[in-house]
Amino acid sequence: MGTIGLLLNFTAMLSPHYQTVLREAGTDEAGRGCYAGPVFAAAVILPENFYHPLLNDSKQVSVKDRELLRQIIETKALSWAVASVDHAEIDQLNILKASFKAMHLAIDQLNPRPEFLLIDGNRFIPYPFTPHQCIIKGDGKYASIAAASILAKTHRDQYMQQLHAEFPQYGWDRNKGYGTLAHRKAIEKFGLCKYHRKSFAI
Repeated sequence: MGTIGLLLNFTAMLSPHYQTVLREAGTDEAGRGCYAGPVFAAAVILPENFYHPLLNDSKQVSVKDRELLRQIIETKALSWAVASVDHAEIDQLNILKASFKAMHLAIDQLNPRPEFLLIDGNRFIPYPFTPHQCIIKGDGKYASIAAASILAKTHRDQYMQQLHAEFPQYGWDRNKGYGTLAHRKAIEKFGLCKYHRKSFAI
């Protein structure tokens, strides 16, 4: 089987929905483990029969394909939204609560409103009056969560590119705020900047 065949076979495992009675939104976050910058979250309601062969967990998709998928998702989704919680609020709340808040803020913006939520991960603070199901590694199992992972990742990467222009010494155009060796060495040399998460005890 060629590369394309393997890709199609793997992505075909993404389920279009968890249930079919209620209008379903998938949610995911990006940047939870980063040393710097905000955590982003996205919420996406896809059309019932949406399919794209490249759609997958954002970590399994190339930068070029993520940008292509972002355009497709933002055009074809019944509703989508992206929200963020900045480094200061992450330090105040803790990263887990900040991630949940970003998800809630994204869900707040959806129109039409979701009637059921699919959450990537094993925990969630319930969204008012809306049932949910947590799915471990859901971004590789359900299309709506995968779509949310693409939007959260691409929007956050774009934002970190903007922060890179202000603090180029940390290499955020490449590491996006994650704790790579180059990023850690830059912190040793230059110290922390205002966008670093002080609560992470870097």
